Amino acid sequence: MFERLALPKIIEQLQWSPAVGILGPRQVGKTTLAKAVAADPATSMYLDLDTPQALARLANPGAFFAANRQRLVVLDEIQNQPHILSELRGEIDEDRRPGRFLLLGSASFKLLKQSQSLAGRLSLVDMSPLVVSEVYQNFEGIQTLWLRGGFPNSYQAKTTNASWDWRVALIRHFLNTDMPALGINVEPQLMHRFWRMVAHLHGQMFNASAVAASLGIAATTTGRYLDHLCDTLMVRRLEPYFINRGKRLVKSPKVYVRDSGLLHSLLGLKDVNDLLGHPSTGASWEGFVVEQIANHLPAGASMSFYRTAAGAELDVVVELGSRKLGFEVKFSSAPKVTKGFWQACEDVGVDAAYIVAPVQMGWPVQGNVEVIGVTDIPQRLARLVSH
Repeated sequence: MFERLALPKIIEQLQWSPAVGILGPRQVGKTTLAKAVAADPATSMYLDLDTPQALARLANPGAFFAANRQRLVVLDEIQNQPHILSELRGEIDEDRRPGRFLLLGSASFKLLKQSQSLAGRLSLVDMSPLVVSEVYQNFEGIQTLWLRGGFPNSYQAKTTNASWDWRVALIRHFLNTDMPALGINVEPQLMHRFWRMVAHLHGQMFNASAVAASLGIAATTTGRYLDHLCDTLMVRRLEPYFINRGKRLVKSPKVYVRDSGLLHSLLGLKDVNDLLGHPSTGASWEGFVVEQIANHLPAGASMSFYRTAAGAELDVVVELGSRKLGFEVKFSSAPKVTKGFWQACEDVGVDAAYIVAPVQMGWPVQGNVEVIGVTDIPQRLARLVSH
């Protein structure tokens, strides 16, 4: 069992919120984590809403919830039964104690918020594929996580081929089964082509018109397809950081396939030699680091990137209140930054900046700038809170 980052967040939020939702793609480990939280049958129960047995027990959800008010009720695959949400609202209003419901969904809770039925009653916890801090044992292990990605079945597979086969099957199941089940009516082969195109644009600006021309569809359609992949938590859209200093700023978002293993499957990169010899190596490493940052953001912090037409650039800007940190990602054991990095640090006014590279031990560069490894990211982000 991995020490999942989401676990303490879930336990904390159950202490004050009547309903907590765990967001994450399918097969990321939500059910395993929820069953660990609800391990005592005397005080909790688990219902998989994809099974006839669970649906039978919820034939009269109001009565069922009222009869189990002293237990934590875990509802898995809640997005497939949206009518239950209105019942939850009434039940929570009747007995608004913390820790009553734990909801699991394989897609963005945007799908659950359509009725706004749980507004003010539901707190959310994001659960991503595994990140370095959850599995780190040695420096070489980081490469395995980067290559295979963080889905537990892929990361723990006995062989590289087994990991590859599992990810290929996941992609196929997602396109042919999961998306239709979520009410997303897109032709699977076309969505697969689009997703592969996003993989080739990984870490770059998303130009809807250019992608549309390549696929032979409307630009509005590509925007909708991107929304679908973001809503199902497969792709991250990173928005630009804006400052009002008369700079000509890039306004398009950057896109990343969230899981590096899925990225490599979409790009056809099966083993380490494929990965290290590919033109997308640097972009893949950047996305891997972006996910480490995203999963260790302090509460209330925001994440963006900064780029100007003149070439000033920071891969990631993290902001919390008046404090700002900059991150530049380099796939090099002896990373060097350009003039644009220093200009971006000045433009944004960062309190500190970090060059994240595949190194075991970092070193200071000058002033408030240092080279760090991926294992250092959580501690550096924690400084936003401690200062």
